[in-house]
Amino acid sequence: MKDKIKITATDLFLNLGFKSVTMDDIANEMGISKKTIYTHFSNKTDLVHEVTSSLFCAISEGIDLICATEKNSIEELFEIKQFVMEHLKDEKSSPQYQLQKYYPKIYATLKKKQYDVMQDCVKENLQRGVNTGVYRDTINIEFISRIYFNGVIGIKDNELFPLKTFPMSTLMEYFLEYHIRAICTPKGLETLNKFITTNQSL
Repeated sequence: MKDKIKITATDLFLNLGFKSVTMDDIANEMGISKKTIYTHFSNKTDLVHEVTSSLFCAISEGIDLICATEKNSIEELFEIKQFVMEHLKDEKSSPQYQLQKYYPKIYATLKKKQYDVMQDCVKENLQRGVNTGVYRDTINIEFISRIYFNGVIGIKDNELFPLKTFPMSTLMEYFLEYHIRAICTPKGLETLNKFITTNQSL
């Protein structure tokens, strides 16, 4: 039952937002009493913590599997972006921004874990890209990996990038292209242009 509650809560939180979904909403969606939820979770903050931790683990494991295939570095970034967006339901409820605003302690813990995971993945991606000639060999990998993380976090600020103007899927496409163009070689640019052309034709 605890897992079922987490699955339902995850779906509602991602679609409607962490703030707007109540324990009553979750109970009604599942056809159970609110008391049943409180048997497994002491309060909504506890539930949000469990949901975000599980979601983080699932996404991290998926990214690890993608990275393990050691594809072309540029292709890998697009595949990771697609995977994350699917798991976060295109971030249409701005989950990261809502966490930061309404559950700052959970957000801070998650951000630290996200940084640790992303640093390893991004640095490996950058180094492989340099080795295979799609990224310039003059880039500072430590600097670029941190700038990339800062950008991924920064574009999810709703005040800077309102969702009505910048849907998250479009924003991620813009950011990814911006990131890759800044570090790629002519060979890398050919690969990037293929992805842009393919995405525009979908």
